[in-house]
Amino acid sequence: MYKLYLKRLMDLVLSLLALPIWLFILIIIGPIIYFQDKGTIFYNAPRLGKDGKVFKMYKFRSMKVNAPDLRNQDGSTFNAEDDPRLTKIGGFIRKTSIDETPQLLNIIRGDMSIIGPRPDLPEHIELYEDDEARKLEIRPGVTGYNQAYFRNTIPWKERIKNDIYYIDHLTWWMDIKIFMKTIVSVLKRDDVFIEQITENKNGEMTNVK
Repeated sequence: MYKLYLKRLMDLVLSLLALPIWLFILIIIGPIIYFQDKGTIFYNAPRLGKDGKVFKMYKFRSMKVNAPDLRNQDGSTFNAEDDPRLTKIGGFIRKTSIDETPQLLNIIRGDMSIIGPRPDLPEHIELYEDDEARKLEIRPGVTGYNQAYFRNTIPWKERIKNDIYYIDHLTWWMDIKIFMKTIVSVLKRDDVFIEQITENKNGEMTNVK
């Protein structure tokens, strides 16, 4: 019942209640992003949604205009505190996760959920192995099991395993625990940035800060 109906209802109600707060954030952050380099306020990133449907995920733009797309060895997005592609305000909104708040609009549209697997890039669907495509069984989330407990400290393939674990154990109580853990993680700013992901002698991908 919760997974099929109540989860979506709660997403919609909570998102509509939070919308006025987000509009206040937009009024403050939006002009700062624009006037730093006269670029767009939002970064609209194509992502894989439920059942493999591609949608535009909204974020506040944290990088300079025409910044190059850098990836780690496992194909995940490069994300470092001293990344030269970040604008001055970009570093701040990354650390505080404010850059993710426009995804409130994705939740209202039905593209995303508050809690769920973080969405992958569209081309990642070709890299799924065995049952990894199961992470597309539900709507992706603004935060999720990985973000709450590991943030950016584990490789992409391990995150997929955790996503499937979440799907198999999805309950109202689990979502509450993930939500509360996420708040603590964001306030403490733990493991926001990683330098790179490298391959160890066993052929396993590991993060290097």
